[in-house]
Amino acid sequence: MTDLAATFSALGDKTRFAIVERLLSDGELAAGTLQGVADISAPAISRHLKVLREAGLVIQRVDRQKRMYSVNPNALQAVNAWIEYHRKFWERSLDRLEQALSLEEDHG
Repeated sequence: MTDLAATFSALGDKTRFAIVERLLSDGELAAGTLQGVADISAPAISRHLKVLREAGLVIQRVDRQKRMYSVNPNALQAVNAWIEYHRKFWERSLDRLEQALSLEEDHG
């Protein structure tokens, strides 16, 4: 189970968000390739990747001397499910409000 609070907290940082965006657009990348997402040092990128790993947003694998990173699809599915649930809630609420206002206009 994905901890959504940790997921959203990790994505709340613009550098980590940019890393996830880059991995989504380009697929699996080496850690060194990700340094271009922000003007920060390699150790700083490593710290951001650690936060993303601990939040469950990225998966790391070792390929010889490189650490390869990709987005964890389970984490994105959990975020999507949360968004979809809340979107449906608000749509139903707005539909009920529209019906109530329509009834009031008809009787007013």
